[in-house]
Amino acid sequence: MKAVQIVKPGQLKVIETELPKLSGPNEVLIQMTAAGICGSDMGIYHGTNAAATYPRIIGHEMVGRVVETGPLVSSLKVDDRVIINQVTSCGHCYPCRMGRGNVCDHLAVRGVHIDGGYREYMAVPETDCYVLPDTISDEDAVMIEPTTIGIQACTRAELNKDDMLLIYGSGALGSSILKTARLICGHIIVADIQEDKLEEARKNGAAHTIHTREEDLIAKVKEYTMGHGATVSMDAVCNKDSLSQLLQATGNAGRVITMGFSTSPTEINQFVITSRELDVRGSRLQNKMFGKAIELIRDGKLDLTGSVSHTFPLTKAQEAFDFVDSHHPSIRKVVLTFDF
Repeated sequence: MKAVQIVKPGQLKVIETELPKLSGPNEVLIQMTAAGICGSDMGIYHGTNAAATYPRIIGHEMVGRVVETGPLVSSLKVDDRVIINQVTSCGHCYPCRMGRGNVCDHLAVRGVHIDGGYREYMAVPETDCYVLPDTISDEDAVMIEPTTIGIQACTRAELNKDDMLLIYGSGALGSSILKTARLICGHIIVADIQEDKLEEARKNGAAHTIHTREEDLIAKVKEYTMGHGATVSMDAVCNKDSLSQLLQATGNAGRVITMGFSTSPTEINQFVITSRELDVRGSRLQNKMFGKAIELIRDGKLDLTGSVSHTFPLTKAQEAFDFVDSHHPSIRKVVLTFDF
């Protein structure tokens, strides 16, 4: 079968590899139908993802169809369309015992630490698969995984209806957070450097937007929060300056959520945290949030249609990655398909 492997940073290859076999009675064989290209996939390709190991078959936004089931599989059947959990955990360490397997001491993420979904077939435990609603296509379903990241961030923030939320960045990550946050609170501020993204944010529920190339982030946040500052701030920019800016934009007793994987040094003022008694929390991956995302789709509260702007067959992965690197304004979500 064909697969896309990052041999080392900057080197992508379409390789031939063996068809996987079921290794346990509770496993299922999935024929892949769609896999999204995420910013972290681009980071692995460029060598800027600190968590990745090489060589690696990447891809963690994984949708497919069950073609074989082990003898003890009870929740899935052949032809079920599923999305695959990217997180694998040991179940025994301290984080796992605390119900936080997404930061397991022995965490292995498909497409990062172990091989992922840019291949024609995968064998995985049935418990890592979630059946898709009929109302969503395979291509649109890749957006469920980014949505779980947004749900995780809102959960870590303990976001509630009375919060004044600042989302810094309106790219793929910020947009995913907004889709979940708007179901919880109405006072949402989105900041970005591109007007088209801010316009989209307003259409998707942002009460206020800030164009950070033309407006002062801190001053505008204060204006939009009656002088207090945001009660919750989420960093969807994740550069070396964004966290320090959010600490300043967040009011007393607020929560700041950081999601970046950059290892570049960040200068933090301790006083701004201590004096306001801020909670600074990391949010990584997702912790069994696929079920919640799918429930929101089934209930009609979450619409992921229209997010995918371009598709490429798996065999043209290099062309797809080059296109994502072009930062063409038409790009929203790029998906690899398996109809080649």
